[in-house]
Amino acid sequence: MDRRERKKLRIIPWLILVMTNSLLAGCGWWEEKTVETRQEQSVAPTVKRDPEKKSKVLPFVYTAKKELTLTFNGMGDEATMRRLLDELDANQIKATFFLPGMRVAEEPNIANDILRRGHEIENNTLNHSDVSNLDYEQIYKEIRLANEVIQKQTGVTPRYVRTKSGDYNDDLRIAAAALGMKAVVTYNINPKDRDMKDAKAIGEYVERFISRGGIISLNTDINPEVIPAIPYIAKAAVDIGYKFVPLGQLVADGGERKPLEQIPGYDAAKINPDSANAAYRLIYRIETGQPKIALTFDDWGSDKTVTKILDILEAHDVQATFFLRAKGVENNPNLARAMVEGGHDVANHSYSHPVVTTLSPMQLQEDLVKAHRVITEAIQQQPVMLFRPPTGVVSDETGKVIAAVGYKDIAMYDVTTLDWDKKNSADDIVNGILSQTQSGSVILLHMLDDIHTIEALPIAIEKLKKKGFAFVKMADLIQQEGAKAAP
Repeated sequence: MDRRERKKLRIIPWLILVMTNSLLAGCGWWEEKTVETRQEQSVAPTVKRDPEKKSKVLPFVYTAKKELTLTFNGMGDEATMRRLLDELDANQIKATFFLPGMRVAEEPNIANDILRRGHEIENNTLNHSDVSNLDYEQIYKEIRLANEVIQKQTGVTPRYVRTKSGDYNDDLRIAAAALGMKAVVTYNINPKDRDMKDAKAIGEYVERFISRGGIISLNTDINPEVIPAIPYIAKAAVDIGYKFVPLGQLVADGGERKPLEQIPGYDAAKINPDSANAAYRLIYRIETGQPKIALTFDDWGSDKTVTKILDILEAHDVQATFFLRAKGVENNPNLARAMVEGGHDVANHSYSHPVVTTLSPMQLQEDLVKAHRVITEAIQQQPVMLFRPPTGVVSDETGKVIAAVGYKDIAMYDVTTLDWDKKNSADDIVNGILSQTQSGSVILLHMLDDIHTIEALPIAIEKLKKKGFAFVKMADLIQQEGAKAAP
């Protein structure tokens, strides 16, 4: 008999006591059965199921702060857990551990060491279960009994629940709500360590998808490479200026997103087939006697790239206008919100980045309205009503179709350096900006990964300021000065 089996024998009396208390409370005890047996049995429900009350689902936390959380599922053996905790200590990371109730009962010393080192413990169900083959009563008991075990052995009452895989269904949400849990937690960053990736590959995945408010999910009992991956993960956060905090702190520092329909201006862009006489303006530059210019960025990039742009703009006290590809915003809404909280404007650059002249009027309007709503929901307010067509291609017909939706000002540009082409160096970009910019200019840059814009940006800003130019958001410049429209 090995050490773990001896521990199981020692906790049997205590589990019998919990089972007895549960029976006396009228809730029964979860018995492990095969799927076939459960399908054959008809058990009268003893736990009330209220479909009107569902716990929220938390794949990430809504925040513009440079924070995210590292979470772990399961509980490895004692030696593994000690090594993992030591590595987290060495890299100054406080994490959140979703622990199975049975493993806490078997190894309470590990659970208490997790707490002693400043980490959080949450509910990973009693038996580290998935829920797809469990009925509501079984799910309820999996969560409830895990809560009881964890509270008994550590003094901590879990607030969040996650299944073994992170998957969930309505029964899990209803059971979590009935038990007073704050949320069912999933993740938005999954390095897939179950696929037995090496430490560097795990770290590179996190670096690629790292985001504000992100929830990273790793496992403690499958791939030993998770432990040497911690320094790579820590470096990815340090390089971008992000901090790991436990899930509870991340939630406390974050906010609640209002439903789209509750945000004023969500319907400022609408499908409108009557576009034949719609009026629009193509705005290339703004006529002004003042040395004012507008710095604009198109498209979308990784959190790391865009955050570096935001940091440069903040360091130089420059406000810009970001034209967002909404499909990217959909995957990382916190980054769009960070732009707004940084004092910048965000505007519409389409949802899927099509050449607008290749779409039918209905396809174009549907794309623009979808983009408007995605961006509105992400930033929790109406974006500025400027649209920039991908590739800068627009015709008179598409101009009218765009205006009919609600975007009467089509934001073009008069300064472009083709910075999207990685063949163009930082010097090429800077020289192109300086040679073309004049009062009222609209400068086009991009926030794509692996191009030289980040290197060029601080140099260009400093040189333009030395020439006496002041940076103004494009919508503000249009409002202050009026706009020169193309004939």
